[in-house]
Amino acid sequence: MTNANNLITHSYATSEIITLAAPEDERVWVPQKDNVWFRPLMLDTRGGGFTDLLRVRRAGMLSRHRHPAPVHGYVIKGKWRYLEHDWVAEPGTYVYEPPGETHTLVLEDKNEMITFFNNGGPVIYVDENGAQIGYDDVFTKIDLCKSWYEECGLGTDYIDQFIR
Repeated sequence: MTNANNLITHSYATSEIITLAAPEDERVWVPQKDNVWFRPLMLDTRGGGFTDLLRVRRAGMLSRHRHPAPVHGYVIKGKWRYLEHDWVAEPGTYVYEPPGETHTLVLEDKNEMITFFNNGGPVIYVDENGAQIGYDDVFTKIDLCKSWYEECGLGTDYIDQFIR
């Protein structure tokens, strides 16, 4: 099938997303915790994954978690590490998080950290014994975005441009 612009279309095809990754409007950053925000880039409701920027402006433990699907990250700004490993992720670092591994994200200082993450599936938050205490998936992310965008004046439909 083709459309009027002679582009191939299909009922399974989705449109591309072209947007500034680092938004000019601060309201696009969705608060997740105290001094922790995410900026949605793509929310894949068919495959269950999501792509975003994570921004943190505080030192300390952010979360202990694991993923049932692979996660790819690229550090844009700042430094962070996992308690379970001896490396430090800093600007320019690519990070692969294998499915099933529990890791505890820690920031050593309060300088701003921004990392691009491509999550193949949910984030499962766990306690120090590995027991699940919460989760985020593409649908909880959408709900957080809708709530925040309504509150900050962008409107609940602002998130629609990132949903596929």
